[in-house]
Amino acid sequence: MIPEYPLFINGKFKDSRKKRNVSDPSTGETIVNVALADKEDIDESIATARLAFDQGPWRNIPLSERKEFLLKISRGILDKAAELASLETRNTGKPIKESTFMDIPSSAKAFEHMANNLENYLKPEALDISADIRSNLLREPLGVVVLIVPWNYPLLIASWKMSQALAAGNTVVLKPSSLTPLSVLELAKIIHDAGFPPGVVNIINTRGEELGGTLCGDSRVDMVSFTGSNSVGKQILCYTANSVKKLIMELGGKSAGIVFKDADLELAVNGSLCSIFLNQGQMCTAMSRILVEDAVYDRFTSDFVAKTKRIKLGKGSDYETQMGPLISEAQRNKVLGHIQKARACGVKLLCGGKVPSGPMLNNGFFLEPTVFGEVSEEADIFKEELFGPVVCISRFSGKEEALKLANKSDFALAASVWSKDISLAEDAAKRINAGIVWINTYGMFYNEVPYGGFKQSGFGKELGREGFLEYTRLKNVIVDQSKDTKPIVND
Repeated sequence: MIPEYPLFINGKFKDSRKKRNVSDPSTGETIVNVALADKEDIDESIATARLAFDQGPWRNIPLSERKEFLLKISRGILDKAAELASLETRNTGKPIKESTFMDIPSSAKAFEHMANNLENYLKPEALDISADIRSNLLREPLGVVVLIVPWNYPLLIASWKMSQALAAGNTVVLKPSSLTPLSVLELAKIIHDAGFPPGVVNIINTRGEELGGTLCGDSRVDMVSFTGSNSVGKQILCYTANSVKKLIMELGGKSAGIVFKDADLELAVNGSLCSIFLNQGQMCTAMSRILVEDAVYDRFTSDFVAKTKRIKLGKGSDYETQMGPLISEAQRNKVLGHIQKARACGVKLLCGGKVPSGPMLNNGFFLEPTVFGEVSEEADIFKEELFGPVVCISRFSGKEEALKLANKSDFALAASVWSKDISLAEDAAKRINAGIVWINTYGMFYNEVPYGGFKQSGFGKELGREGFLEYTRLKNVIVDQSKDTKPIVND
């Protein structure tokens, strides 16, 4: 019998009339049925979160108790680490090594970091305006926060958002992707066992295209934090226009990696492989444009293609797998469409670009890692986000051309620079239009520092003090202790 997952509303697990099958992208087989929230369920989740914020104890409990609740979640994730890693891999298709050593421990660390720093982040600040006038700057929770999580990193991004929102004192309605809700629904069990007050956390699985407007447009919601595609982000902006609320938008990317001629080429090749083929290229920060200086272009490209051809495809559950399947057949077809279009326009295909065959691959949504070379900045594949294992390698002849190419994008989320000359790399990083730039590495996220992009990649930050403060409101309390003071306006 196929297992079922319920909704989590007002501290209780709740079934629903509607169900959805969730499949394993490695095999195409249904692994569980999950409850789908309808309008009534959404209304109940918002109402209970509103009541829990306005009248419940959460925002007013001692910060030391709030800290302990968050630490309970962190410990709960670690206690179930093996189970969560297996579930994340079965639901997303990503290799089990990534789930085990990256996603699950990083999720626990997010809650631990916010727990251990919330008192410092919330510390009020006093400013002396004059000898007799003082301003107290207070950080307060916003209220009810809707968290919308994508399918590529379900538990990790849910943990980023939820740890910050709860640490700041908000109540939460979290909507995972209906494609990948399983690890987040397991997180609901951890939260339930931690004894959170009813209504503080609500987790509802629903189709965003059907009920996203109902969830985001509700006037009882004070903030929406969204990570996902640019097109859905624009829809959310429309949904929230009539109720004016705080937004965080972490949208798409078309990131560039710059390889200068003095770079450690082995390091640059290996790091660039990771930057595009990790998680099957299904990352907002994927370096899908690799820009290589003329003097080392041929050597870099030759080594990169040779190593790409050796990437082992397979089921996510196999510890020897280096790249798993894409999330769905629809996503694979979308990426294949971009590949076919590029080839029809004469872009040079260096390797990959096809659906692989084999007894372990035939039923999953696999796609060969794909490399295009000598890609012109005018090619559509150079400009459009594909969200799959496809990379463009292009030449440049100097720093100025590299920066021009890197910045020639509607997106501005991330970039990487590879060079032994740290002064050169840091100068380039200052001039790249991106929210995060890695030098001689890729993809390192730290709970201590913020993450987020510019332009069509969205606005707002996650992580660090700056990310935490996004989930608060700033209040200015002015105290005037002047003697014999009179109001500015008198009767």
